[in-house]
Amino acid sequence: MSAALNVQPRVLEPGLVLLPPGLERYVVRGNGVTVFHLFAGDRLEIVDPQGRQAAEIVSVALQTGRPITLTGDFKRAEPAGIQRILSEDREDARSVLAALKLKNIKLGECDAMRVLEGDTPPGTSAQLAAEEDLICIVGAPGDDMPVDAQTPPTDLTAYVHRAQPTEAREAALPAPLADPRLDLRVDRRTARAYEVKAGEFIQIIDVEGRECSDFQCFSSAQLDRGIERCLDATTTRHIVGAAYPAPGLYAKFYDQDMQPMLEVIRDTCGRHDSFGTACTAKYYEEMGYPGHVNCSDNFNRALEAYGVGPRPGWMAINFFFNTGVDDANQMYFDEPWSRPGDYVLVRALQDMVCVSSACPCDIDPANGWNPTDIHLRVYPADNTFKKAVAYRMTTDAEPELTKETGFHSRTSRLTRNFTEYSGYWLANSYTNHGKVDEYWACREGVAVIDLSPLRKYEVLGPDAELLMQTCVTRNIRRLTPGQVVYTAMCYDTGGMIDDGTVFRLGENNFRWVGGADTSGLWLREQARERGWEVWVKNSTDQLHNLQVQGPKSRDVLKQIVWTRPDQASVEELGWFRFSIARIGDEHGTPIIVSRTGYTGELGYEVFCHPKDAPAVWDAIWEAGRPHGLTPLGLEALDMLRVEAGLIFAGYEFDDQTDPFEAGIPFTVPLKSKNEDFIGRDALLERKASPQRVLVGLELAGDEQAANGNCVHVGRNQVGTVTSSVRSPTLGKNLALCRMAVQYSELGTQVEVGKLDGHQKRIPAVVVRFPFYDPEKTRVRDLPSD
Repeated sequence: MSAALNVQPRVLEPGLVLLPPGLERYVVRGNGVTVFHLFAGDRLEIVDPQGRQAAEIVSVALQTGRPITLTGDFKRAEPAGIQRILSEDREDARSVLAALKLKNIKLGECDAMRVLEGDTPPGTSAQLAAEEDLICIVGAPGDDMPVDAQTPPTDLTAYVHRAQPTEAREAALPAPLADPRLDLRVDRRTARAYEVKAGEFIQIIDVEGRECSDFQCFSSAQLDRGIERCLDATTTRHIVGAAYPAPGLYAKFYDQDMQPMLEVIRDTCGRHDSFGTACTAKYYEEMGYPGHVNCSDNFNRALEAYGVGPRPGWMAINFFFNTGVDDANQMYFDEPWSRPGDYVLVRALQDMVCVSSACPCDIDPANGWNPTDIHLRVYPADNTFKKAVAYRMTTDAEPELTKETGFHSRTSRLTRNFTEYSGYWLANSYTNHGKVDEYWACREGVAVIDLSPLRKYEVLGPDAELLMQTCVTRNIRRLTPGQVVYTAMCYDTGGMIDDGTVFRLGENNFRWVGGADTSGLWLREQARERGWEVWVKNSTDQLHNLQVQGPKSRDVLKQIVWTRPDQASVEELGWFRFSIARIGDEHGTPIIVSRTGYTGELGYEVFCHPKDAPAVWDAIWEAGRPHGLTPLGLEALDMLRVEAGLIFAGYEFDDQTDPFEAGIPFTVPLKSKNEDFIGRDALLERKASPQRVLVGLELAGDEQAANGNCVHVGRNQVGTVTSSVRSPTLGKNLALCRMAVQYSELGTQVEVGKLDGHQKRIPAVVVRFPFYDPEKTRVRDLPSD
């Protein structure tokens, strides 16, 4: 028997970075810096995953701050890149500057070490070593990327190989968000009580990951009067309409009198519990562990000094506790989603006594079978922290806090109703408008929407065309510079990775614009596996975009968009074409404008650097005033795109759905694209033997279908609703449905199941889609003579 067959497969846990002792990993964000310690004999390895990204390093002696250099191959230079990064008004830059100031480190007196310069291929690394104990500052500098360039600053990975590794090491705490007033450790299997003032911030940190922390708080004013008023989970769920609050519009915890007690500001985990109590003696007794330490008894001991009466089981918000309710109405729990350093940041809305535990449970998966510590920090009320959740590009990626788009300073003046979307805050709807008003503005006039979270990847190099031709379903070789094509991207099974657009900037230059990072990472992975000479660089943070949509969109943009003689003007720009342009005149803000959109109307997209975004918004807004330009939120956009039969990831498609089933068969030209591409063989088979197809439904009455509603003929389920809309223009109740091909003919009578799918049915009929302008005459619109 081979040795490979004797190896016991282990559980894969990509969410936990399991590095061997003596190896540490740090991510250096593009146009960002990271600071860490090196000790004598340590080796620093810097890896460039995307290629063409230089690293700049400054090191100073740990004790004295004296500038020193590492050993290795590098180019000596001034630390201009790091200095420029730290001069920007950003939270991360301010925190690094504050730390350097405490150490009396003066960057102007230091030399920088430059490595990884030039046209380095993806995966290139550089090795340096420390001869004494020092502080190391690593930057990934880069200039702002012009819209028609492909030079975004991208992330680096720094690996520290310790000369003296230790087997048992404590996970490093994340750096403080500010100077804490309290810095407390809750040892495993214990609880601590503490006092906070109104306006102060509490950071609850899972030190080593997968550890629950039960939390409860009391109004100090009520306690002084002998009244115990604490956070009430049931009241909170009722008011926020969710299992627990999250950063954003519905972010507060309430007591039983419906008075707000806490506001959630940040949450890097996103999975908690508000249904169960803190663990109790009774639970352990019934599991066969009498006398087991438990959170409720720990709460009782910690709160005794504040005159709070003991309880056998405490209602609590159970941070990091991973629970759910299954289809059989049974509650379940599993290992927490939290990773080392994950935290929740809340703001106290009144003076309070708080209690936090480090849960002692070691008899089930609640704490990953291994109870560990919780760390608490309380920050003064005069701090300001932006609201955020954590976005991870992949399961094993470092978290990124929710960002504001370049247009946020303008959209936030018009609404407070924002939602997290792919790592950014986007408006749901706008004050004094609402989704119906915004919808009509787009259908009858002109509307503008911020869609900056769309993922942008620069694809360039001698093999760029070959890579795109291999990875997407459309025939990229037919694209000419200045042209855009909408396409699908598939796995070898034919299941969709993403849909998106390909912009051809030049002979060997493309830009992929898709919905998720998965597609950009797939492009890079395929290039690496095939050994092709091509770079795939993430430019999402360098290109933000507005869609200006509606019958009057051309009238607005033609007033302010200037193009060179070799570029099509706004009036001339054809469908799925783009021009390199400027706002105003040849000296104005650089933009790219394309005849693309997501509404089914004549429309354009305008791309710019985030630093130019406010100026671009202002120019469009002023030009649009005489035409009734209206801001458009995600709620109205969903109405528009469903009417127009435009698909959305997670609704009309996923990796189990092929483009034929997703309603975009035109993106798979199997006859005219003779070359092989990923998924071609599977798509040939699926097209020959289709099982499901996307159809339109018209429902009786006004009760709207919902994503996931079953569609029946008798007892037989024949389809599933993917999206729906009550169409203001058509006056109909409509839905998109993935239907068995046997029931996909126009005129087929079906029923949409509600409740359990059988107790309530809505009659419906299969109709043509797109519902609105099925011939696409409006998006193809040409100016009249």
